[in-house]
Amino acid sequence: MGQKTNMNEPIRLEVDAAGIATLTIDVPGKPMNVMDPAFTACLQALVETVATDARIKGAIITSGKSDFVAGADLKWMLQEMTRGRPVAEIHATHSTVNRVLRRLETSGKPVVAAINGTALGGGLEVCLACHHRIAARLPKTRLGLPEVTLGLLPGGGGTQRLPRLIGVQKALELLTRGNHLSVDEALALGVIDEVVDASELRAAALRWLQSGPEPVQPWDKRGFRIPGGTGFENPASAQLFTVATALTGKAAGGDNYPAPMAILAAVYEGTTVPIDAGLRIESRYFTQLVAGPVARNMTRTLFVNKQAADKLVRRPAGVPASKVSKLGILGAGMMGAGIAYCSAAAGIRTVLLDRSSEEAERGKDYSRKLTQKALEKSRTTAAAAEALLGCIQPTTSYRDLEGCDLVIEAVFEDREIKRQVIGQAEQVLPATAIFASNTSTLPITGLAEMSKRPASFIGLHFFSPVDRMPLVEVILGKQTSEEALARALDFVRQIRKTPIVVHDSRSFYTSRVFATYTNEGMALLKDGVNPALIENAAVQAGMAVGPLAVSDEVTIELIHKVDRQTQIDLGPAYKAPSAIDVVHEMVDRQKRPGRRQGSGFYDYPKGQKKQLWPGLAKLYPRAAVQPDVAEVKRRILYIQALETARCHEEGVITAPADADIGSILGWGFPSWTGGTLSLIDTVGAAAFVAECDRMAKAYGPRFTPTEGLRRMASRGERYFPADAD
Repeated sequence: MGQKTNMNEPIRLEVDAAGIATLTIDVPGKPMNVMDPAFTACLQALVETVATDARIKGAIITSGKSDFVAGADLKWMLQEMTRGRPVAEIHATHSTVNRVLRRLETSGKPVVAAINGTALGGGLEVCLACHHRIAARLPKTRLGLPEVTLGLLPGGGGTQRLPRLIGVQKALELLTRGNHLSVDEALALGVIDEVVDASELRAAALRWLQSGPEPVQPWDKRGFRIPGGTGFENPASAQLFTVATALTGKAAGGDNYPAPMAILAAVYEGTTVPIDAGLRIESRYFTQLVAGPVARNMTRTLFVNKQAADKLVRRPAGVPASKVSKLGILGAGMMGAGIAYCSAAAGIRTVLLDRSSEEAERGKDYSRKLTQKALEKSRTTAAAAEALLGCIQPTTSYRDLEGCDLVIEAVFEDREIKRQVIGQAEQVLPATAIFASNTSTLPITGLAEMSKRPASFIGLHFFSPVDRMPLVEVILGKQTSEEALARALDFVRQIRKTPIVVHDSRSFYTSRVFATYTNEGMALLKDGVNPALIENAAVQAGMAVGPLAVSDEVTIELIHKVDRQTQIDLGPAYKAPSAIDVVHEMVDRQKRPGRRQGSGFYDYPKGQKKQLWPGLAKLYPRAAVQPDVAEVKRRILYIQALETARCHEEGVITAPADADIGSILGWGFPSWTGGTLSLIDTVGAAAFVAECDRMAKAYGPRFTPTEGLRRMASRGERYFPADAD
């Protein structure tokens, strides 16, 4: 055996007697291989060794972990994006990877990637710089360039090598969507060259090296042409980029998400010049994105902070880890049925209880439909579907709750009904069981008073449809114990959801802030703003659905009921929302309570698209002068951010990271902002306060900034200081 390198380095080099170098990526102290400056420096040194050592005839790049490389170290990337360095410095740092990989492919030595697991982002870019790519046939392996989901583009040559390898159209589909491919899909597209059994991976790599391959990439050969052509001199390519630009711009919401358009530009410009020039173009666009706020916001919230939440960063220390073996769900309606499906999918025995056998069975039917769809799309097997359904026991008997570790109440938002089911369930539950309510508005402390064990009472607020919505809002009552919190968080992780932790108040965090969105939509309507402008501006701002449409979806009637209950509960302390009279008008007088009943702010003609109800023009005449789109966007986004700031100052939500995660995953606040509090940081507290003061004068006191925001503005403070990222 020949040369070996230090085992503590992120990449080990071994050279065998035949002159074959093996570069084994195995970043110490990390569960997965990730790329950072130390990784790049090590790779640079070893690539130079491969290129200059006369003993080395060829090289294999592989991984010492179960996966290949997961991409960049996102915590390091976030630090890079929050340091405020000059653009020239950012460019110098991030163009190093391109220089190293270019040296690898032009070294004159054949290099093969032996891909023994998932290779994403920079990991796949390393593979693309190799002269041959062989993947192990492993069902969980995924290959892709998902940087667009971070608000970035591939910065290690991905926008240049992939189009040159598989053609511009196929490459753009992968680059602008961030899709992950199985090894068979990657082989069919030409992203990799071979798929072999895992046990044969090294042997296959050695065979290729021993075949005497030419160590030159296709794009470095004289006369190379990109498959399918490129540039506006090629009519098909010209049409492709014209259509792609229009579709991408629409999907990206204008300037909200700059990464997809930057990818299009990098591919178009870069593929019309030699690859070295193309790589320089890519580096410039990559630098612009790194220096901008969107990539920073998305990386912080959707990846770094979400990963921390998934790992239960808010879990109290010292409480032993737990798992739910048997779960009880009270109420087999839409929410209860959805919770049952997700719990059964995690292998938990689930008792689904309702008033009648028909209602309980109807709740299980929800899981039957979902498993049937999964079978039809080959996303599960018959055995797995049968096992899932076998975990769900529909019942009408509270005795079947015996032995449950956790019970979740998911009945109507009615205190008396909840009192009844809590009392009946507690008669049979073991003393060690945790009781959770799925309420979205009623304070947990008040509900816990109906329980014999308030310390074991907690809120678990799921979002509909439960099988698709990833968030669970975990709500602490005044007497909720740390053990109850820890066990509730363990359950959320067990069913593969993302938790945020909030403290008790009316409507908690997500429902409370979401209500400001629907209310502001109705307030704009009252002010005479064209309802089409309201809805379109909201979507352009990045909201998934306009405020009037989403009011119809949740039903205006439900908004009416919640407000009525709030008025009863608060008495003289009740403050009416600014647009509650619109709710009363629609429900009480117009009898248009929402989509479920067939009419609301929209009409729902059978077999046709929904349409804004023409009668709105008579009820709320248009103002002679309509606001510009930017002003409508500000009202819609800022009112939500301001209410979140109030929740934070009141202690309803204590972690800004949870506020941001909850806003994006809970009700669809635009991800380009990073979340409600990140939006304030992006705008700047001083500018945000000034705008809110202006809008308070123009539209009402609901826009009045909090004292905490005024202090932040005067001190130049942020919710996410740069040195804390």
